[in-house]
Amino acid sequence: MVRRIEVSLGTSFKDAAADALLERLKTDFGMSGLQTVRRAEVYSFEEDLEPSDAQKLAAELLSDPVNQHYSVGEPLVSDFTYAIEVGLRPGVKDNVGETAQAAAGDVLGRPLQGHVFTSMLFLFYGEFLPEKAQALAEGVLCNPLIQRWKGFAAAGISSYYASLDLPIAGASNKGSVFEIPLPADEAELERISKRRLLALSVDEMKAIRAHYQEPDVRAARAKLGLSIHPTDVELEAIAQTWSEHCKHKIFNADIAYVDKTEKTTEKKTEKTKDKKKNKQSKSSASAHSLSSSPKVIHSLFKTYIRATTESIHAAQPYLLSVFTDNAGILAMDDTWALAIKVETHNTPSALDPYGGALTGILGVNRDVLGAGMGAKPVFNTDIFCFADPNYAGTIPPRLLHPRRVFEGVRAGVERGGNASGIPTVNGSIYFDNRYLGKPLVYCGTGGLMPRKVPDPRAPNQRASQGDLDASSSTGGVVCVSHLKYHKAGDRIFMVGGRVGKDGIHGATFSSEGLHEGSPTSAVQLGDPITQKNVLDFLLASRDAGLHSGLTDDGAGGLSSSVGEMANDAGGALIHLERCPLKYPGLDPWEILLSESQERMTVAVPADKAGDFAALAVRFGVEATDIGEFESSGFLQVRYHSQVVAHLDLKFLHNGVPKMHLEAEWSEDEGLEEPDLELPSDLKVELLALLARPNICSKESVIRQYDHEVQGMSVIKPLCGASASGPSDAAVLQPIPDLSWGVVASHGLCPRFSDLDPYHMAMLALDEAVRNYVAAGGDPACWGALDNFCWPDPIVSSKNPDGKRKLAALVRTCQGLSEACKAYALPLVSGKDSMKNDYAHGSIRISVPPTLLVSLVGRIDDVERAVASDFKKAGDLIYVLGTTKDELGGSEYYALHECLGARVPQVDLKANKALYHALHAAMTDGLVASAHDCSDGGLGVALAECCIGSGFGASVKLTQVPQRAEDGASPSGPSSFLRDDKILFSESAGRFVVSVRPENKAKFEKAMEGTAFAVIGEVLENAELRIEGTRSGAPMSVPVGDLKSAHQRTITW
Repeated sequence: MVRRIEVSLGTSFKDAAADALLERLKTDFGMSGLQTVRRAEVYSFEEDLEPSDAQKLAAELLSDPVNQHYSVGEPLVSDFTYAIEVGLRPGVKDNVGETAQAAAGDVLGRPLQGHVFTSMLFLFYGEFLPEKAQALAEGVLCNPLIQRWKGFAAAGISSYYASLDLPIAGASNKGSVFEIPLPADEAELERISKRRLLALSVDEMKAIRAHYQEPDVRAARAKLGLSIHPTDVELEAIAQTWSEHCKHKIFNADIAYVDKTEKTTEKKTEKTKDKKKNKQSKSSASAHSLSSSPKVIHSLFKTYIRATTESIHAAQPYLLSVFTDNAGILAMDDTWALAIKVETHNTPSALDPYGGALTGILGVNRDVLGAGMGAKPVFNTDIFCFADPNYAGTIPPRLLHPRRVFEGVRAGVERGGNASGIPTVNGSIYFDNRYLGKPLVYCGTGGLMPRKVPDPRAPNQRASQGDLDASSSTGGVVCVSHLKYHKAGDRIFMVGGRVGKDGIHGATFSSEGLHEGSPTSAVQLGDPITQKNVLDFLLASRDAGLHSGLTDDGAGGLSSSVGEMANDAGGALIHLERCPLKYPGLDPWEILLSESQERMTVAVPADKAGDFAALAVRFGVEATDIGEFESSGFLQVRYHSQVVAHLDLKFLHNGVPKMHLEAEWSEDEGLEEPDLELPSDLKVELLALLARPNICSKESVIRQYDHEVQGMSVIKPLCGASASGPSDAAVLQPIPDLSWGVVASHGLCPRFSDLDPYHMAMLALDEAVRNYVAAGGDPACWGALDNFCWPDPIVSSKNPDGKRKLAALVRTCQGLSEACKAYALPLVSGKDSMKNDYAHGSIRISVPPTLLVSLVGRIDDVERAVASDFKKAGDLIYVLGTTKDELGGSEYYALHECLGARVPQVDLKANKALYHALHAAMTDGLVASAHDCSDGGLGVALAECCIGSGFGASVKLTQVPQRAEDGASPSGPSSFLRDDKILFSESAGRFVVSVRPENKAKFEKAMEGTAFAVIGEVLENAELRIEGTRSGAPMSVPVGDLKSAHQRTITW
C-alpha cells in the first residue's frame, strides 16, 4: 500500500525558487559551503492506495512528464546532505491538498477515502550544519504558527520515512457545552475574560452578569432548560458582538476632550512670528477647537463621520447606501451602481503575512459581494505599511523580519486577486520602523451591481425546473439592489467553505494588541478558487431572484453574520449540528465563532429554498440550510436537541456599556525647524529622494499583480511609453459599451501625524482628491472611505500617553470632517482598527496614528482620462497651486534625519476652486498630462513625469507660484524661497501639468482665479534641466539617471 508520492523537477531544469533560496542562504546565513538546493512536492494520502492507483495518480495527475520525475512510496533521492520537510499543521486549510483530493477522485473514477496533505521537501547539497536547521526552517522556510517542519540527514532517511505521520485534525471534544458562572469578584471576572480571550473589560463583564440576573431573563431561560449562568456559547457570542473590532466602542464612546494649547489671536500670532519663527504655528482653521475646558464628544463616528455625510447627502443623490451595510454604494448611472469597501487585516498579517493578507483581500471581496443583494468585485486596492525591509535591528519575540512580512503580504494579496480574477489596480507602500510591531494591511474592493434585480418576494415564473438562472424567473418583478429584503420565515443557508478551528477568536484577537499570548487559532487561510465559485453562484442566485439577503461570515463567523441579519429580521434559530465541518471534534461555541473562510450567510425565501440548493449543486458549491429567521426577538442556537444559546437581540446588539474616555492635546514644544544649509548639489538630493523607500518605484511589486484581468483598465498602475511612471489613480471602464468609467485613488501620509494629526487628516484627504482629479475624476460624483489605524488610545499604567493618542484621534476626525465638508465629499464607508501595538515584557511598539483615505467616483468619458507622463516635446509645463515654506514631516527633511515643525496646511477654499477648474479643463481636452505633487514635492513630481514618458523637461524655479514663511509672495530674486524648498516642499493642492501650446490661452482662461504659472516645456532630449532662483548653471540630470535611482531600491 502507498501513502506518499514525491515530485520534483528534473536535474537538467532550472528551479528559480530553489536558486533564489540558495543565494539567500549564502548571503544572509553565511552558508558559503552550500552547493545546491532542490525542492520536491510531497503528496501524502490518508487512504492506503493500491500501487497501481498511486502510479496512475503520480504519472497522470501530479507530475509533468516533460520536466518532472516522481517516486511512489519511496524517497525520490537520497544523495543529499540534509533535508527539511515543511507542511501545514493539523487543522490548517490545505488548498492544494483539497484540489488534489478532488482531482484524484476524477482520475480514479471514485472518491478518495480521506484527505490529501501536501508538503515541500527541501534538499540541501554541500556543507550543511544541522544546528542551523531550526533557524533556517523557522526563519526562512516556514511559519511555525501554521506550519510544522522536520529535518534529517541522508544517513537517517530510513528512520525518517518509517516514522512519517499525517497532520490529521480533530480533538477529543464531544460537542460539550459548559455553563460559566460570573462571580461578583472583579478580579475573577477579569481572569475569565483573559483566560477565554474575550477581550471584555470588567465593566462589560459586570453588565453581562447583571443581565443574567434579571428575573425575566431567568424565567425565560428556565422554560428552555437553561440555567441562570451563561453558556460558553452565549458568552463567546456576546464577546464577539461587543468586541472593539465589531462594535467600534472607542469611536462610539463619550470623550472628554481638552485642548491645552492657547487660542490663537492676531496679537499672539504676530508675537509668535517675531519670537518663535522656527516653532510650529497653528492654523486659523484649527482655532475653533482650542480650549482649556473639556468638550464632551458623544461619539466620534456620529459627530464627525456620519454627521459630515448627512450634511452633504441631500445634495448628492448618487449616494444609495452609506454606513448601513457591508459597503458603501454609489449610483454610477440609472442602470449601474458601485459598492466600495476597504478593510484592514493587520494582526493576522503580523503573525502569518501570507495567510493574513490573503484572507484580508478575500474578506473584503466578500464584503462587496454581501452589499445589498450582491455586487460583483471588479477591482482591488492594496495599501501596505511596513518597517524598513532592510531593518538590521533585533526582532522581538513572535515578530517576523519586515522583509519577510513584506514578501508574504505581497504574495497573499497577489494570490487572492489573481486567482479570483479580480484586478489589483491601485495601491502604495509606506515604510516606517514603527510598523515593526504590526504591519498595516489595507485591502479594498470595488464591486459593480445592476441597480434593479429580480424581486425575491415575487413568485417563481420559470417555464421549467431546469431554468434556474434566468433573470425572468420572477416574471419581470424587480427591486432595487442596494437594499436587503430578508424577514421572518426565510431560511438561513451557510454557503461555501466548511467550518474548522481556523479563525476562532479572530474578532476579539484583533481588538487587542499583539502579545506573547496571542492565539494561533486566530489566523485563517483563504482559498480564492472556492470563493470564486461562491461568488459566481451567488450572483446567479441574485439574478434569478432566489435570495432575499446575504452577508459574509467574517469576524465572528456565524455569530456575527446570523446575529446581524437576525437583528434586522427580528430573530433567528440556527442548528449547529447541520453545519458542515472540516473535521470532527469542534465544540458548539467553536462552530458558531469559527472564521473559516469562503463562507456567506444567505437568507432564502422558504418557497425558493429548493431552487437555491439546486443552483448551488450546479455551481459545485456547498449550501446548507442551518435554520430560519424568526420574529422572536432572540437569537436561539441549538446543538442537536439542546438549546445552547438564547440571546436577547436588544441586549446582544445594544447592551454594551458606553465607554467614557479622556483625551488631552497639548503643543509639542520640542518641535523645531532644522537649520539646514542649502545643498551645493541639488542633483544629489533629487536622486537620493527618488531612491527613498517611500518614493521609489514599486514596479517590481506591481508587475506581480494582474491589473488587466476583466479587461477594464484605462489608466493602469504604471504609465508612459515604457510603463514605468507611477500613476496617480486607476481609471476603469467596467461596461465596455458605455463611455463612463470609475476612478479610484487614495491618500496616506502618517508622518504628518507626528506634527499635528489634524493637518495629517486634511493632507491625506487632499492627496486622495488630488490623485483623483489628476486622472480626470469628477469632483461632483464621488465618495470617500476613512480607515483609521491607531495605537491604543486608552490611558492606563501600561499606556501612560493614551490621552494624547486619543486626542490625536479626535483631531484627525475634526480635520477629516472639515475637509470633507469644504470639498462636498461624502464619507460612504470606513473602518477603525484600534490597539495596533506590540508588547512583550518591557518592549512596546506602537504604530504612528495612520489614516487612509480612499476615494472612488465617476469620470463621464474615459477618453478624457489623463495620465501623469509627459506626452510630447514642446508641450508647456505648468505648476498649479502655491509652493510654501512648509517642509515639516517631508521626505526631504527625513533624508536629512529631521522632522521639522512647519506642517503643510491645506487651503480648502483655494484648492476646491483649483480642482474644479482643472477638472473643467480636462473635460474640454485641454490637459495632456497631470501629476500631483506629494512625497518629495515638485522635484520628484517632475522627475516622475520624465521617467514615465522618456522625455526631458526644462523649468525655471523663479516661475513657480510660491509664498514665503511670512505669507508674502516674492517681490524679487532675494525674496524667493530657497531652491531646495521650492523643489522639495510638500505643500498641498499642487500639480504638474503639461498643455499643448495651441491650448495655452484656453487652459489659462479655464484656470483664472487660481494659482498657476508656466514654468517650462517638455524636451525631446531625455534630460531634466532645472534653473534655480539665483545665478549659476542650471541643474541637469539625465532621465536615465532619474529612472535608475527610482528603480534601484525595491527590486525583488
